[in-house]
Formats: sequence, C-alpha cells, structure tokens
Amino acid sequence: MHSNSNKFIYPHLRQLNKFHPQLAMKILLFFLFAMLAMTALAQPYLTQDYYSGSCPSVVDIVRREMIEIAIADRPKLASILRLHFHDCFVQGCDGSIFLESTDTMISEQEAIPNKDSIKGLDTFDNIKTAVEAECPGVVSCADVLAIAARDAVILSGGPYWDVPLGRKDSTTANFAAANINIPLPNQDLGTLLAKFLFQGLSLQDMVALVGAHTIGVARCVSFRERIYGDFLETVGLNPISHAYLFHLKVLCPEVGDDDNTSPMDNITPIFFDNSFYQILVRGEGLLNSDQEMYSSLLSGDTKPLVIQYAADLLLFYKHFTEAMLKMGNITDPLSYATGEVRRKCNVVNS
Repeated sequence: MHSNSNKFIYPHLRQLNKFHPQLAMKILLFFLFAMLAMTALAQPYLTQDYYSGSCPSVVDIVRREMIEIAIADRPKLASILRLHFHDCFVQGCDGSIFLESTDTMISEQEAIPNKDSIKGLDTFDNIKTAVEAECPGVVSCADVLAIAARDAVILSGGPYWDVPLGRKDSTTANFAAANINIPLPNQDLGTLLAKFLFQGLSLQDMVALVGAHTIGVARCVSFRERIYGDFLETVGLNPISHAYLFHLKVLCPEVGDDDNTSPMDNITPIFFDNSFYQILVRGEGLLNSDQEMYSSLLSGDTKPLVIQYAADLLLFYKHFTEAMLKMGNITDPLSYATGEVRRKCNVVNS
C-alpha cells in the first residue's frame, strides 16, 4: 500500500460515512491495520554515511565514471537523470527500472512512458560495474543511480546536494504501475499534478523537478501533438517563436520520423540553468505537459512559480535540490523488505 494513500482514502471515507457509517468504519479499521502492517515491515533508513565502512569510495567511483561520460557523451547525463525519475515513480527508488523481462515478469522498460524512450542503460551498467569491481555485492543499483543522477546535474552546471544512501534493489518490476504512475508528455496539468501528489510530492516539487528538462531531448512522437496543436496560441505573434516552430515542423512532420529529437531547452540545451522556464514564459515549451504549467487555465498556482524560477536561478536551484531529496526518499516498504543488492542491475541475484 502506498504511503500516501491516506490523502485519497480519507476524503472518500468521509463521503461514505454520511450514507454507510458502519461500512466506513470497517474500511477505516482495515486501512489502519494495513498501514500498521506495512510499517512493521523493514523501513529504509537512508543516511549519507551508509557505506562509510563497507564501501567508502563509492561516491568517488561514481563521480569518476560520470566525468568520463560527460567528456565522451555529454547527452547521456540527461539520460541518467531521467532514469532516476522514472525509477522513483514506480514502487519507489528501488532500481526496478533496470530489470529486464522474464517468463514471469514484464519489464518496466516495456511500459509506454519508457519504451523506445529511456536511454543510458548500457552507460549505467558501466558505472555499476566499476562500483562492483571495488565493492562487490555492497552498493545497490538504486543508490548508484541516485548518486549518478546528482552528478549528472553537477556536471551540467547545476547545483549540488548530499545524497542519502541505503536503498535496496527490488526483486520485481511493476509494468502496470509504470504505465500509470510516470507522467506522459501530452497529459494535462491536473493529471500531472495528481501523479506527483500520489508520490508525496507537492505542486512546488512538481514545477521544480520538471526543470530537469533544461537538459535532454524529446522525441518527435512526444511533441508532435504540441507543435501541430496550440503552439501558435501560446507564443502569440513573436516572429522568432514562429521561426522556431517552422524548424520543429521540418524536424517532426505530421507523419513519420517519430524518433527525431529536439532539445527541450533550445537555448542552453547542455547547461542546467533556468532558461527552460524562460522558454515557458515565452510560450515555447516543447512538451504540452511542460507548457501547461504556464499556459493552462488551471495554472493559477504553477504559473507564478514558473515566473519566479525564470527570474531567479538560485531559487530554482534551492527548490530543485529540495524536491530531488524528497523524490529520492520515495520508498515502498514491501519492496524494501524483500529487496536485495543486485550484482547486475538487469537481473535479480540467483
């Protein structure tokens, strides 16, 4: 049971209590018992010095590998960061994103938000291999990914934050949850917010975390609906914006070329800064889900944050690091209780 389920169950129970008080009480008691049972399972205790005795060099190893990636293939930094997001939104930050399909399990990589979309899996395997060479069977894939995601931001010119460690790797993936929980590029603001709230993240966390789109690219199939939809409405009469739209339509025709890519931040695509929010203010957001935070009729609470981040880089950095810490702490007690430290991230230990 998700730790934030009470946010959604209690309001419905109040409504049910008006008509069926006895049934409502039974459901409430069952819910409380279930929560206590889940709490009784192992709860992760994350701390910065978790590996101080067993693998004190893990942070240095990951950073060394990430520096090599930044030199050899800089776009992979955004891919590593995105893997962390997609992992944490499905049964917590437990490395389930890496598990490949078996006869009894469908990989999360096959889910709609991930299929033909997530990159960097081979690159991450190299990082894990380097860690295993020095500390075999000690550091979880989930922890390596959390450190690597932080370093991806730093190496792109973004802020630093301390990464608490001690996560376990799940022994199963959740294909269904990946299809439901991970935000999609064409979803409306209400749906997006609901997905973040379900994870225990706030509206402010959502707006700040989406700022990760200041690095990385999107596929044509993800922004086609946007550029052939309301793009002209959000940019107005700005001729520079119209020229940008023309370029996007050449890159992404109405039919075909689904895998062509474009930076989500076309101004400073490899730097982790606040130009992404300035793009939204101009109405030029590449993804519908991004532009919704500024242009939607429901953006009364998100639009002021977009404007603030567009004007204040340090405020964006502050809120982003706070939100990354919260997201990195998302855990599923059951997944943790049955978890392990995978030696190879794509398969459970034999």
